Amino acid sequence: MAPIGKLWGPPGHALAKRVRAVAAFAGLEYETPEYVHFQTNLTPEFKSKFPLGKIPAWEGNDGVLLSETTAIARYFAYLAPNSGLLGTDAKSEALVEQWVSLADKEIQSRNGLIFQICTGKIVPYNKPIHTHFVEEQLRAFDVVEKHLATRTFLVGERITLADITLASATATAIYVTLDAPTRAKYPNTIRHLETVAYNPKLASTFGELKYAEKAMQYVAPPKEKKEPKPQAEPKPKAEKKKKEAEEEEEDDDLVPKEEPKAKNPLDLLPKSSFNLEDWKRAYSNKDTRGPGGSLEWFYEHFDPEGFSIWRVDFKYNEELTQTFMSSNQIGGFFNRLEASRKYLFGSMGVLGKTNDSIITGVLIARGKDIKPVVDVAPDWESYAYAPIDLSDASQKAFFEGALAWDLEVDGKAWVDGKNFK
Repeated sequence: MAPIGKLWGPPGHALAKRVRAVAAFAGLEYETPEYVHFQTNLTPEFKSKFPLGKIPAWEGNDGVLLSETTAIARYFAYLAPNSGLLGTDAKSEALVEQWVSLADKEIQSRNGLIFQICTGKIVPYNKPIHTHFVEEQLRAFDVVEKHLATRTFLVGERITLADITLASATATAIYVTLDAPTRAKYPNTIRHLETVAYNPKLASTFGELKYAEKAMQYVAPPKEKKEPKPQAEPKPKAEKKKKEAEEEEEDDDLVPKEEPKAKNPLDLLPKSSFNLEDWKRAYSNKDTRGPGGSLEWFYEHFDPEGFSIWRVDFKYNEELTQTFMSSNQIGGFFNRLEASRKYLFGSMGVLGKTNDSIITGVLIARGKDIKPVVDVAPDWESYAYAPIDLSDASQKAFFEGALAWDLEVDGKAWVDGKNFK
C-alpha cells in the first residue's frame, strides 16, 4: 500500500503514539516528515495548515487536514472498516465512543494537568488542586477496573479504538500517577494495558512500558542564593564562639537522619553478560519461534551463571473457576512483583477450560535463588518453583511453550497469558 499522507509529530509523544498505534493496527502506511518539536510546528508553513500548531497533525494526500488526536485516530479507524476498530453495529460503535471519551477526558487530560503542575508549568503550585486531579483520574480508573473484571477488552472480544485510547492514556499514567502501590489496586487495568501494548501489531509502536515506583510529585525550585557580604577577618574569640554555636546546633539537631538504604543482595552479584532489559525488548519485538526469533536470541545470550530459569505452578488449581479470573490472578501476582522488575522476566498462562484449568509458566530471575526475587509479593508462597534444566528436552520444551504461549500440559491447552517485563 502506498502512503496515504503525512503524520506530523515526535514519535515518542503520547498523543502521536496513539494515532500511530491506530494506523499500525489498521494497516495504514504514511510518511513521517522530519519534525523538531517547538520549531517545526511554529513555522508559518506549518501554521498555514494547522493554525494552532498542535500535534499530532495529519495531512492527507486527498487534501484533508486534521489536528486533533481523537479526530485523526477515528479517521484512521474509518479508513480500515474491516479492522473492527469502530465496532460492528450502532450499539458497539456507541460503546467504543463512550470509552474513548472517558479515556480522553477523565484519564489522559488529567495526565497532562498533573504533569504540568508537578513540573512547574502551572504556577503557583497548589497541593489541593494536584490531589483533586489525581482523585478524579483514579475515580475513572475505578470504573475501568470494575468493567474489565469480567472482560479482556472494553467492547466485544477484539481490540477497538477504545482499547488503544485507554492503553495510551494508561501508559502515561503508569509514570505520572499509577505508582507501584496504586497499580496493585488495578490489576485488570494493568493487564489490559499490557495486552494491548504487547499485541504483535502494536508492540513496536508502544515500545517498552515505563513503570514508576513513585507517583510524580512537585519539587520546589531551589531558592536563589544571595551574594555573600564581605566579612572582616574574624577575631580569634569570635571564631571560638562560632565553632561552639555550630557544635550546639549539631547537638540540637533533633531531625532524624534517614538511614542509608541497604543494597539489594542481587545488586551485589558478579556482573552478568546477559542483559535482562535487552532480552525483554527482544521478546517484545521478535517472533518467539523460528530463525531470528526471541528464543534464538535468548539461547545465544543467556548466562546460566548470572541468571536462573524456573517453572512456576499455582498450588491450588482446584480452586480455579473462570479462566478470565485466573488470568486476572496472574496479573495481580505480577503487579505485586513490581519491586523486582529489574531482576525478573515472566511468562505465565492459564491452561484448560472453565472449572478445569491450571496456572503455570516460567520465570527468568537474577541469581541462582528464586526466593529473593519473588518474596516481594505477599502471595509468592501460593506458587511452587522448580529450576528448569535446558539440557533436558522436556523441560526445554516446557520453557519454549510458555514463552510462545502454545504450551500444553496434560491435555490442557493454553487459553490466556501474561508477561512480566
